[in-house]
Amino acid sequence: MISWVLASAIQASVPLILAAEAGLVSERSGVVNLALEGMMLSGAFASMIGASVCGNVWLGLLCGVAVGAVLGLVHAYASVTWAADQIISATGINVVAAGGTSFLLKVIFRHAGTSPAVPTIPKLFPVGIAQLPGVGPILMNMTVIDVFALALPFALLYFYQQTPMGLRVRSVGERPDAAESVGIPVHRVRYVSVVASGALAGLAGAYLVLDVLGFFQQDMSAGRGYLGLVAMIFGKWNPVGAFLAALFFGLADAVQIALQLNLAAAIPKEAFLALPYVLALLALAGFVGRAEAPEADGKPYVSQK
Repeated sequence: MISWVLASAIQASVPLILAAEAGLVSERSGVVNLALEGMMLSGAFASMIGASVCGNVWLGLLCGVAVGAVLGLVHAYASVTWAADQIISATGINVVAAGGTSFLLKVIFRHAGTSPAVPTIPKLFPVGIAQLPGVGPILMNMTVIDVFALALPFALLYFYQQTPMGLRVRSVGERPDAAESVGIPVHRVRYVSVVASGALAGLAGAYLVLDVLGFFQQDMSAGRGYLGLVAMIFGKWNPVGAFLAALFFGLADAVQIALQLNLAAAIPKEAFLALPYVLALLALAGFVGRAEAPEADGKPYVSQK
């Protein structure tokens, strides 16, 4: 039973991990990306369309990542080039994504709610591995995206702490004026970071379609983009800290599913569905005051050159 709960927790955690790291990648450069929700939803829709039209799951995955990156480019253009309010820019993307995907789903497939089934990402291990004691249920659903998501936080930690490029990105997020004075192109760094953030968010959305469900469902991101941001804050803008926080929320999601199966008759299911979000609110209430964002986070920078 524990192994199955852990397996479910990892699957629930992967989109949260990708969203949390996407938010971190953007905010480490000084740009707040509250548009993760819209980028995830758009990436999910694009991956479904790509997989449906091409009949190829990998092309569908590429479409999801590409659309997320394009929305990241839009957010960067508004926030970096035009120094627009980053919250308003992100909110606009979220609203357009929610309305646009719902409209297109109805127009293309002549009904609202869900899309037809699409090809899914092949598993890394054969079905028989589920019989292995302990780790079998965890490994049976693993795909390349799961492995990527689990390795990404540690790769980012190394990047930001040990590489010259990572240190430049951090300097842009902390003191963009000082960074520019030593020749670091602040706007270019922020553009690349926000586009990369969008690509990761698009990947998180594609994972929901091509791995978890096998079809697109209206509003299927269901607040995971915002929950990823909470995990990033809970993890204090540290890649591994955000990863652990996302795992915690994923475990809460898996536990609520297990509780639903066992206590559904006694307690309304809505109470269980709210569990991860209640924990997120408690985490923010208890830790947001102690977490320190990058100094220039959310502050537009006008080049002095």
